[in-house]
Amino acid sequence: MRRFFIAPEQMHQARPFLGEEDARHVRRVLRLQPGTAIVVFDGTGVEYEARIDAVEDRQVRIALVRPLASGSESALEITLAQAYLKDKKMDQLVRRLTELGVTRWLPFMAQRSIPSPDEKRGQARHQRWQKIAQEAVKQCRRSRPMLIETPVSFAEAMEISRTCDLKLFFWEGPQTQPLQRPTGQPLPAKVFVMIGPEGGFDPAEQRAAQSQGFHMVGMGPRILRAETAAVAACTLVQFLFGDMGQNVLDKG
Repeated sequence: MRRFFIAPEQMHQARPFLGEEDARHVRRVLRLQPGTAIVVFDGTGVEYEARIDAVEDRQVRIALVRPLASGSESALEITLAQAYLKDKKMDQLVRRLTELGVTRWLPFMAQRSIPSPDEKRGQARHQRWQKIAQEAVKQCRRSRPMLIETPVSFAEAMEISRTCDLKLFFWEGPQTQPLQRPTGQPLPAKVFVMIGPEGGFDPAEQRAAQSQGFHMVGMGPRILRAETAAVAACTLVQFLFGDMGQNVLDKG
């Protein structure tokens, strides 16, 4: 069934309706008719099976049929702190990370990041990222979009990481170790992942992270582009500690 986002307050209305953009898509592209079964979600974890009641000139009204249990959200909370990259790279990352089940995305300014955008442009980019995340949720069947934070400094990212029980600093330096699942220890509930900019982390940033309890982690002998490293790191974390491979490991 097709999936559509509706505002949380619509879940409590007598006759809820789809947002303007989705309604236009239903009318002009999908050409769905009254009676068609769909799935709606409000971005807070609530999902319903619904049906289209009326396709009007400016609205598509729906009826909620029954609540659905969503099993697509990972129990592992992953925060990815990503050093600022060029525009298109950041846009592409939002979609990929949403698909991987990342909980929170924290852009930050590293010493080697490209210059940060001004306030107006920064707000526009943040809104664009939120829209991309919401669209990705429809495709990958998550029940809520990835939380996208406003950009922070490296020092602020270090402070935010304090609430996580596993902190990983991915870089290409010689002091790194491969990421492994520890034996005889409980799995972490909250993982904080840091990925650098196109030019890599400055050595001072590596020392600062290590002093804050970060594990220095590498991803093999090849140098990955920053956007590739972010996807690879989150895939590894989700496989080792989340819902992508845990059952396979437990049975082994």
